[in-house]
Amino acid sequence: MEPESLPKDKKIILYDGVCNLCDTTIQFVIRHDKKDTFRFVALQSELGEKILKHIGVSRDKTDSTILYEPGKAYYIKSDVAFRILREIGGIHSLLLVFSVFPKSLLDKIYDYVARNRYKWYGQKESCLVPTPELKAKFLE
Repeated sequence: MEPESLPKDKKIILYDGVCNLCDTTIQFVIRHDKKDTFRFVALQSELGEKILKHIGVSRDKTDSTILYEPGKAYYIKSDVAFRILREIGGIHSLLLVFSVFPKSLLDKIYDYVARNRYKWYGQKESCLVPTPELKAKFLE
C-alpha cells in the first residue's frame, strides 16, 4: 500500500510497534473506537516509513505516536492524545479538561513519558500480530 491510497475516511495512528505502552494504548483505542474511525500502522513497518516520508516527518521529530488524517493533516505529541479522546468520546472525554494547559507544557510531559517508555513499560521483540478479527484495522 502507498500513502496516496490510504483510506481518506479513516484516521491513521502511527505507533511504536515494539513499545508496551503504545501497544496498550492501541488496544484501548480499538476497544473504544465504536465508530470504526481509526486504522493502525507501526512506525517500524514499510508503510509506516512511507507515510513518514510522505508527510515529511522525521523520526528525530517524534518517535512514538502520530495521528495522520490522509489528505488533511497530521498531529504529534499531546495533540494526538486529545484528538483521539475527542473522537472516542464518552467518559474518556473528561480527560480533555487537561487540554486547557499550555501545549508547551503538555508536550514536555509527553516527551518525558516517551523518552522513558521502554524503561517504565518495557518493549517487545516484534510488532503486534493482530487477530484475524482485528486484521482489517492494521494497514500494511
